[in-house]
Amino acid sequence: MTGPYAGPGGTPARHTVPALSFSVTGAEAERHAAVPTLRFEVGITRTGGGPVRSVGLTTAIRIDVTRRPHDQRARRALAELFGGPERWATTPRPLAWTRTTTVVPPFDAATTVGLPVPCACDTEPAVTKYLRAVPDGDVPLDFLFSGTVFFEGGDGRLRTAQISWAEDARYRLPASLWHGLIDRYFAGSPWLRLSRETYDRLDAYRARQAPGTWDDAVGALLDRADGRVPGVPEGSGTSGAPGTSRTPETTGAPWTT
Repeated sequence: MTGPYAGPGGTPARHTVPALSFSVTGAEAERHAAVPTLRFEVGITRTGGGPVRSVGLTTAIRIDVTRRPHDQRARRALAELFGGPERWATTPRPLAWTRTTTVVPPFDAATTVGLPVPCACDTEPAVTKYLRAVPDGDVPLDFLFSGTVFFEGGDGRLRTAQISWAEDARYRLPASLWHGLIDRYFAGSPWLRLSRETYDRLDAYRARQAPGTWDDAVGALLDRADGRVPGVPEGSGTSGAPGTSRTPETTGAPWTT
């Protein structure tokens, strides 16, 4: 925490400026969010100075890839981010996940605040790719805190001070928590974002070939690219095997019971 403003008479004494420390005490899935969302519990303790009137808290969250071991399967899945397995001695780097701002209400000695973090698959593709590649164990997270603390000076006037970027905390997120959350919303169907032009081309292909579902259409294209079903006639609706549908299960999605 930075020191108080320097100035004449009305400047608060140094001991009135709150000194804060932070810790991340837990995480859980938000039960009724419209999009998949994790809620992290952040503990804030006043280690010096006077009571806090409020805090405008900004939190940057990143994944510290180097604090977790990765097997060969994970390294192959993450080659797009960090190169081949032989380069992993030097290429892994922290992945920026999100940056969020929240207002902390008044407190004296300590308080806890919840930080909701949406897990939309299209906003941070690198983070989503990493989390999909690590189905078990823990994901090492760094929380970097900054912002403004509001407090009452010795003269009774409202004062402010900045939270130093040196304030941070670590947390190990169970990978299963993220995977369970994503499966609850998407039920085993990863989200894919396409340009309008690509979508229109795929839609035209699906209508022309009539393979059934979107999953069937993409599967048929991949099968042909892999040479699995050469010479499939137009309009056959075949995507690898007659009568086979690639439609994923939706049980467990939030709109089902």
